[in-house]
Amino acid sequence: MSDIGVRAVPVALRRGADRLGAATPPDRDRAVDALRALAVLGVVLGHWLVTALVSDSGTLRTASPLRYLPWLAPISWLFQTLAVFFLVGGHVATRGYASARARGVPYHRWLTGRLARLFTPVVAVLSLWTVAATALLLSGAEFGTVRTLVKLALSPLWFLVVFAALTAATPLLTRLNPLWPLAVVLHVDLLRFGLGGPSWLGWVNVAAGWLVPFTLGAAWTRGELEHRRAGWVLLAGGAAATAGLVAWAGYPASMVGVPGEGMSNLDPPTLAVVTFGLAQCGLALLLRERLRRVTRRPLAWAAVALVNLSAMTVFLWHQTALMATTATGLLAGRLPGLHTPPDGLGWAAARLLWLPVFALALAVCWAAFHSFEQGGGRGRGSRVVRSHRPSGRGTAAETRHV
Repeated sequence: MSDIGVRAVPVALRRGADRLGAATPPDRDRAVDALRALAVLGVVLGHWLVTALVSDSGTLRTASPLRYLPWLAPISWLFQTLAVFFLVGGHVATRGYASARARGVPYHRWLTGRLARLFTPVVAVLSLWTVAATALLLSGAEFGTVRTLVKLALSPLWFLVVFAALTAATPLLTRLNPLWPLAVVLHVDLLRFGLGGPSWLGWVNVAAGWLVPFTLGAAWTRGELEHRRAGWVLLAGGAAATAGLVAWAGYPASMVGVPGEGMSNLDPPTLAVVTFGLAQCGLALLLRERLRRVTRRPLAWAAVALVNLSAMTVFLWHQTALMATTATGLLAGRLPGLHTPPDGLGWAAARLLWLPVFALALAVCWAAFHSFEQGGGRGRGSRVVRSHRPSGRGTAAETRHV
């Protein structure tokens, strides 16, 4: 490529970013999009950093560096960002439902539209992995390996099921105080861990635990979290409670599941991961003004918009990208950071070098499957997005981003 061509690329990117910025409504709350993008990227990077597929005599099994190097637990504090996603989801769902009611849109039509955007991209994932799993088994692949791969590939779907259920219940949750589901989580953990209750009680927290940030999002819509004091209370209170639970109540320091460990904060959710989520939500609320300023820059806003337009594709296919890279790498033998046990700093350093390869594999998946997220590839050149008002009040205008 000539020097002129190289110089033209940044110019073209900036012009495209400027057009996108000009097409964005001035009253759109860009902090909402930025928080959603950060939450999605946090989940992706977290999985890529702490999920290892170890090759043992031709069989792949999952492992985690957090089991061998527990002092790396702070990595899970940075990249376990599901609470922020539920916070934003609750805010957007309650605001969108209020807008739909104001415009006379029936509940079933509003819900159908939201669930279609959630689950249409899932069809491609399920179809590909049904074919892939069948082909692997018929070719003689070890059943344990196939089960491991399918479980990892489809693991993001649990989140969508919970998110869809909370979205469907939005009319009932618009006024629910987050303290109620928090109290449910507290009592479930007291019964499980303090009084020796049955372990299945923990699955109540799958709904109650994620209801806490979702209903915080509804409080955001009602304008109850606009003062910075609310963010500081959530951040300080959530952090202090989490530290106390880890230090004195025996909860794991890791905020993600660790294969081989007896207790997980995430599967099902515990009180510790919920209080940690409160701290994350508080930090997210405190960062809103700064994110609004940053996303006024055309290139920053273009990056945020791109992630949001591809959020479901990135979320659903990032584990497949990791596994595709791992399977392809087996052709060259057991590669450090990819197939070897995650039991030392050497593995961690090697894994960092693999991140760009995972990103490239994810880009291939995006190119192949993002049309499902964009409406099934019907040749639409634009997409409807909603205008988020910073106060969370008022009706949501609609525009099209080219």
